[in-house]
Amino acid sequence: MSGEVGGKRIGVREVAAAAGVSTQTVSRVLNGYAGIRESTRERVLAAVADLDYRVNNAARALGTSLTRTVGVVASDAVLHGPAAGIAALERAARARGRWISTAYTDSDDPADIDAAVRHLLAQGVDGVVLVAAHGATPLEGYDVPIVPLYGESGIRQRDAAALVVDHLADLGHRAIVEVAGPADWREALARTAGVADAVCRRGLDLVERVEGDWSAASGSAVADAVARRIAAGATAVAVANDQMALGLTAGLAARGLRVPADVSVTGFDDNPDAAFYTPSLTTVRLDVEGEAEYAVAAVLGHAAELPAEPELVVRDSTAPAGGLRSRQGSVTERNS
Repeated sequence: MSGEVGGKRIGVREVAAAAGVSTQTVSRVLNGYAGIRESTRERVLAAVADLDYRVNNAARALGTSLTRTVGVVASDAVLHGPAAGIAALERAARARGRWISTAYTDSDDPADIDAAVRHLLAQGVDGVVLVAAHGATPLEGYDVPIVPLYGESGIRQRDAAALVVDHLADLGHRAIVEVAGPADWREALARTAGVADAVCRRGLDLVERVEGDWSAASGSAVADAVARRIAAGATAVAVANDQMALGLTAGLAARGLRVPADVSVTGFDDNPDAAFYTPSLTTVRLDVEGEAEYAVAAVLGHAAELPAEPELVVRDSTAPAGGLRSRQGSVTERNS
């Protein structure tokens, strides 16, 4: 549990002396205890870095049954949302003196996900965070905490989806199409629930719900169905992520429909490219860093502040319903 400087082994006593604190305080910082002053925590971590002090997780595990590692089970990690979540979890774990060990699975088969969880448990992880959890993902029956990123309830996902619908309603849109994510994803279900709640609360008409798979290609693939609804009077589309919104916008353009001149389109996630779409995408942003910190704290049994509320990001892909160009006949012609 130490390094060497000038041939001398570095241990907790040396770190404590360098930081001007007790060995107990060093131990508490390294074990992620709450209640440590931030200035004290920073001094201890700076001394750890300066002295190249290294915790031997294997040795610690022999004495404590803990490896100071948080397991992460990730599905569809090539997508922006899961990838951003994994990166945020790594930062959150490191801030608490932990590391992450990740097992990837692209299946919604409960047995496959269970195998990934048990693979991590065999490594002695202190708990597991599930990224992009599917509806069938098992959450119980293990000896350590299993916590979905964004929480079991998905309340902030619902609130975020409701934000974009409220924005569309405020612009005067009454007839809305939803492009949902895959129905076997917990996050997709939460976002669909948020759309439904806001549509009902604002007295809007959800004229159709179509489903994609989170990819831009799937957004383009539903463009025909959406275009038919636009021809029938729909003026806005709430899309469950930014990548599908990108594909939908391109698919509509290929059919002669412009965003937002013919229809307003919203996304979800505020991925780094959303501001550079044509047009730039109105979307909603979750506090991914805060969600990751909350999830890591939950699996470790620590207290943590709730993540920040979702934030609406208004850009050029939405416009007032009253400002749409006349589409009587012309839209039907282009899509007939």
